[in-house]
This record gives sequence, C-alpha cells and structure tokens, in this order.
Amino acid sequence: MPRPITLFTGQWADLPLEEVARLASEWGYDGLELACWGDHLDPWQWDDDGYVQGRLDLLEKHGLKLFAISNHLKGQAVCDDPIDARHQAILSSQVWGDGDPEGVRQRAAEEMKNTARLAQKLGVKTVIGFTGSSIWKYVAMFPPATADQVAAGYQDFADRWNPILDVFDECGVRFAHEVHPSEIAYDYWTTVATMEAIGHREAFGLNWDPSHFVWQDLDPVGFLWDFKDRIYHVDCKDAKRQTGNGRNGRLGSHLPWADPRRGWDFVSTGHGDVPWEQCFRMLNTIGYDGPISVEWEDAGMDRLLGAPEALEFVRRLAFDAPEAAFDAAFATDS
Repeated sequence: MPRPITLFTGQWADLPLEEVARLASEWGYDGLELACWGDHLDPWQWDDDGYVQGRLDLLEKHGLKLFAISNHLKGQAVCDDPIDARHQAILSSQVWGDGDPEGVRQRAAEEMKNTARLAQKLGVKTVIGFTGSSIWKYVAMFPPATADQVAAGYQDFADRWNPILDVFDECGVRFAHEVHPSEIAYDYWTTVATMEAIGHREAFGLNWDPSHFVWQDLDPVGFLWDFKDRIYHVDCKDAKRQTGNGRNGRLGSHLPWADPRRGWDFVSTGHGDVPWEQCFRMLNTIGYDGPISVEWEDAGMDRLLGAPEALEFVRRLAFDAPEAAFDAAFATDS
C-alpha cells in the first residue's frame, strides 16, 4: 500500500485550518501533519472532547486523515538559552507569560506534555518537534566552550525532557525530534550524543528532514541507515547550496531567505540538492512505512504553486518497495 503523503501546516498557519484542509484536499494530499499553532491545534484543549472531535470532523469533511501532529515552537523554548524577543514572537501569550526565562521553559514543557495527551486523544502515535538547546550558542563561538559546559548542556536537555517523555510513554505516543541547527541534536554526532544523554529511551526518536543535512555536508541517506530504528517520521523539504563563488558562506551571513548572497537556501521539494531517489530507496530498505510529509518552504516561489508541485514530485518518486526480488523469476523448481 502506498505511504500516505501529507502536508505540514506549520507554514500555512496564517490561514484557518478549514482553508488549508480545503486546499490540501483539492491538490490530492492524503492528510495533514497538523501544527500546534494558529487555529490548527491547541494542546491546552486536549481534555475537551468536543474540541478534539471537531478537529477530526473537519479533516473528515475534506477527505483527509491525520497521522502526526507537530509542536516545534513550544518545544524550542523548553531548553533554549537565552529566552528573548525571538521566542516572544513565536510563543502564545499563555506560554510567554511575563517573559521570565525559566517560567517560559516550564510552561513550554507543560504544553509539550499536553501535546502528547492531545495526540493520544486524536488517535495519532507521533509528535514532531524541536527540543531547543542551551549550548547551541557555543557553536563556532569564541571563546570556545569547555567540555564541561557542553556536557552540562546535554544534562540540561535530559533533565528537562525526561519528564516530558514520561508523559509520552504514559500516552503511548512517540516524540520525533527534528535534527536541525539550533537544537540539541543538529548533525550526526550530536544526534548520537543526544540519544546517549537520555539512555536511548524509545519515546524519543527522529523526524528525518534532509534539507538540514545537505548544506552541512551530511549524508541524509547514510543517516537513515544508521538511525533506522529511530526514524519515526519523515518531512520532505529541500535546500540548495549557493556556495563556490568565494563570497557566500554556509552560515548565511545574517541575510534573509532568497537573498542570492546566502550560502544556501530552502527551496521547494525537488528543486534543491537532496538526492531524493536515493533517499526514498533507503526508506524502503529500512522498512519505513509511515507518512511522507511535505514541509513546503521556498521564499522564491508562491506556495499555491509549490505545494501541489511538491506533491506530484514526491508521489512520483516515493515508490513502494517490491514484494519480491526481481531475480526471483529466475528460480526454477527442481
């Protein structure tokens, strides 16, 4: 059976969920990966059965299914240091409160627990999101961080996320962390260290998004193989490197998206440097049968053009694994 292809609504949260669902249905998506912001989902209403059923009814009205939900924005605030105006811009007033950093972290953690409870009520098994990091500020910085400071960052992550993951376990839901710059796990070796920090507990897995790999010179295909037992969700987003001219640096130079002076940029799926066919073949090899979710980001393309085009691209390449080896036909009865 073909894997369902969904649309992540995070980049569409400026539109009412009703409108996003209508568009996704008309384009031919199988379902949505609902974001916990805008009017799409509110984790604080997890215990309101009428609210939960209303979200499900809305999707059913448009012939869409729900396979996963996401709460990147509040997850980011659980471990981040510093907490500042950047966070106020993305957090609800309920989580931001008076802006006291530790209070923000604690309220963000509580929302992540509620997100697990909401997922259980909605009948989904996976929550995607960020973790934040108290040590991202030390990346490529001077003076250099000490080994003790880095170790303290992983301990801070474990101390803050283990109680959240306890609730995930209670709810029978898994957290899929998106390996991403600014998080506790942002590349290969920090993913290894993150897993070790929490004792490899099964409630914590990975959301594989290759767009964050290509500009870091990481192998997204090899990553799938090495972490095959922890790939809990897949987001399809692409990135294009724009280095090689002696001017554009990989760190982005504080330039906005789509600026030609950047060293890389997010682009619509299929327009960048991700080796998609190899990736989908590896997903088949490791037995991933969950949803393939299009996370559409491209500052140089209209999303109403990009989202249906991305769906067509993914549907063409995300072919199923064969039921039998091609050379099985050569066997003969003795």
